Amino acid sequence: MATTQVLSVFGMVFLAELGDKTQLTAMTLATHYPWKKVFLGIAAAFALLNLAAVFVGKILFVFLSPFWIQLLSAGLFLFFGVNSLLEKSFDEHEEEVEEKRFTRRGPIATAFFMILLAELGDKTQLVTASLAAQQPPLVVFLGSTLALWSCSLIGIFLGRQLTRFIPLFWIHRAAGALFLVFAGHNIWQAFFG
Repeated sequence: MATTQVLSVFGMVFLAELGDKTQLTAMTLATHYPWKKVFLGIAAAFALLNLAAVFVGKILFVFLSPFWIQLLSAGLFLFFGVNSLLEKSFDEHEEEVEEKRFTRRGPIATAFFMILLAELGDKTQLVTASLAAQQPPLVVFLGSTLALWSCSLIGIFLGRQLTRFIPLFWIHRAAGALFLVFAGHNIWQAFFG
């Protein structure tokens, strides 16, 4: 397992998730519950989601040729790149509604279900599946899971401070630009690689 590959997956997923609503949800939950319990619920949800994404990615690899996987991956990166560049700022009212729906459970279950439902089919899960179709599953699982856990911890501890120095607008724009670069790379690999 190459450390470089894990760091590459980590970087892609980390940038995609930075400033996302799940990171802000983690920050909000940590103001209501002990941070360790919130993180435990979040960590379990992301581990389960990434396991499913890697599994789906490997199934794609069995049924599709590398050419089509590269094109599918490029399409996903292109879609999420454009979407990130056009994304408006996070709506805090939407976060409050989601939080009220789940607060009847304990902190671990609340964090687990909120993240599980928010991330199911989200861009980071689709990107993880796409990467798993092209790279070793353990590499993708480790890189993606560590990135999502790191973003959650940032959301819990530094979320408000980070957005004081770097506007959320620019975080989304950086992720969008990076996705477009990855889309271009995958298209190049599909046709000329």
